[in-house]
Amino acid sequence: MPRYDEGARWPYDRVDEGLTKTAGQGPERREDLVEAEPERQLADPPATWQEHWFDHRQLLRLYHSDEHCAIYLDPDVRRAEVRWLPRFINATWQYSKATYGDAFGPDPRIYSIHHAGRHGGGHAGYYVSPVHDYHNVSDCGLDTWREGNALARELPAHEIGHSVESANNGVHGSPAYEIWGDSKWAEFYIYDLYTALGMDREAMGVYRRFTGNTDDFPRRGTRWFRDWFYPLWRDCGRAEVMNRFFRELARHFPRDSGGTYTRRMNWGEYVHFTSGAAAADMSGQAARAFGWPREWAGQLEHAREQFPGITY
Repeated sequence: MPRYDEGARWPYDRVDEGLTKTAGQGPERREDLVEAEPERQLADPPATWQEHWFDHRQLLRLYHSDEHCAIYLDPDVRRAEVRWLPRFINATWQYSKATYGDAFGPDPRIYSIHHAGRHGGGHAGYYVSPVHDYHNVSDCGLDTWREGNALARELPAHEIGHSVESANNGVHGSPAYEIWGDSKWAEFYIYDLYTALGMDREAMGVYRRFTGNTDDFPRRGTRWFRDWFYPLWRDCGRAEVMNRFFRELARHFPRDSGGTYTRRMNWGEYVHFTSGAAAADMSGQAARAFGWPREWAGQLEHAREQFPGITY
């Protein structure tokens, strides 16, 4: 397990005092915090919100709101269990915007919805979609939202990670989703988030678990975090490498006039854009982590020709 730099943490206990200018890094010292952008005039979120998506039909009530988040609870969530939630959701979204750019739509908030005893698991929503009334959303259900339940943090963080993935840089969609699936980027995001917030115990827990995870894609026995995402995080600037990845996608990958990506990436394109983000040819690391079918080699050569602006 790596040792954390004590001086490079996001100030989890002072999340409202400002944001860092350096994407993907906490301030060198707390006194180095810079002033946040001038506070925007925001309308208050509605006191209630009637769900109308999928099989959700609860009348939600606003529990907390500030300039970074709005937290809604269904009637069965025990308020005494969620007193810790506003600070965590606020810090998570503040850090995400400071790290991956602030172009996540006109509303600077994340709308975090919490159910108890129903709708187990979670899903995300994005500001370009009417499904959740044009908000960036994390919608999660657990039996208990006590702070001691690790999933009470990890599940919303996972879904907020999807908003980062699919609504960054003013562009909509996730061209790499079919490459890394539902949870592999989320492992990078969650581990980096916990590390940046100074949540050492939680970071160590997910590091051990994610390192031990194996998957059947793109080949059986793949260890996405151990052999790909963690080395990328460790050696290429922590979260900044994925900030560059998303930024280069937004600049170069095909999208329509409305700002929505028009297609998914293939493996060669994924390795090419990741290499650009890492400022190093990542095809060797990809071969060690995933294998290297002949088809991918051809895709990579084509990607280099099609996207010459991605250099490394």
